[in-house]
Amino acid sequence: MFLRSFEIKPEATVSEIVLFDYRTSEVFQKYDIEYCCGGKFPLSTACMMKGLDLGEVKKELERAIQISQLPAKLDFENWDIDFLTHYIVNVHHSYLKKELPVILGLVADFMEDHEKKYPQMRQVHTLLRTLQEEIIPHMEYEELVVFSYIHHLYTAYQTKDPFGKMLVNSLQKPMNIMARHEQSLASIVLEIRGILNEYTAPDRACISHKVALYKLKELDYDVMQHNYLENSILFPKVLKIEESIIN
Repeated sequence: MFLRSFEIKPEATVSEIVLFDYRTSEVFQKYDIEYCCGGKFPLSTACMMKGLDLGEVKKELERAIQISQLPAKLDFENWDIDFLTHYIVNVHHSYLKKELPVILGLVADFMEDHEKKYPQMRQVHTLLRTLQEEIIPHMEYEELVVFSYIHHLYTAYQTKDPFGKMLVNSLQKPMNIMARHEQSLASIVLEIRGILNEYTAPDRACISHKVALYKLKELDYDVMQHNYLENSILFPKVLKIEESIIN
C-alpha cells in the first residue's frame, strides 16, 4: 500500500488499487468513488457508473503513484540560503496547505463511521484542527516577513552592500519565538504519533483506516523535516550572516 510501482488495469477493483498505493485514494475521493468496503467494482465499472472517462481517470491514478521519495541524505547544510527558503515554501508549505484539509477530511469521514470502535480518532481530529489553525498563519508570517527579510539580508551579504548594517534587524528574538511555536506544532504531531501507536494499523483494519494512517504518517514526516530545516539549518545560517555584516 506504499510507494510501489504497478500497472493500473481497468479490471482491477477500486479497493485493490488503493490497497496497492494509498495515494490513489485522493483521485477516487475527487470523483466520489467508494474505495473502502464498497470499492469492489472494477475501475472500468466504477468510471462507467459515474459517467467518467476511464482513460482520464487512469492517467490521474498513474500520476498519483509516481515515485517521488527524496534520497535518504541530501546536503541541506550546504544549500544556498535563497534556495533553501524556496525549497521550504515550495515543498513543505505547499504540501501542508494542500494536504492538511485532505487529511482532516479523511479522519473526519473515518471517525463518523468508526468512532465507537476507535474513539481515539476523535482526539486525533481535534489535534489536527489545532495544528491547522496554528500552522497556516505561521507559514504566512514566514513567507511574508521572515523569508523576505532573509532574502534581502542574504543579497546584502553577497554583494557586500556598504549599507548592509542598516538592513540588519536581528532575527534572534523572532527566531526564538518561531522556534518555540514550531516545537509546539511538533509536539502535536508527536502526540498523534503516540495515540496511533506509530501509525500501526490494527488487525483487520479497513482500507479507509489504513489510508488515514498512511496520510498521517506522511504528515508527520513533513512537519518534522520542515522543523529541522528551519531550526537546525536555516536560522543558524542567517544569524551567522547577521553577525558577519555587523562586524
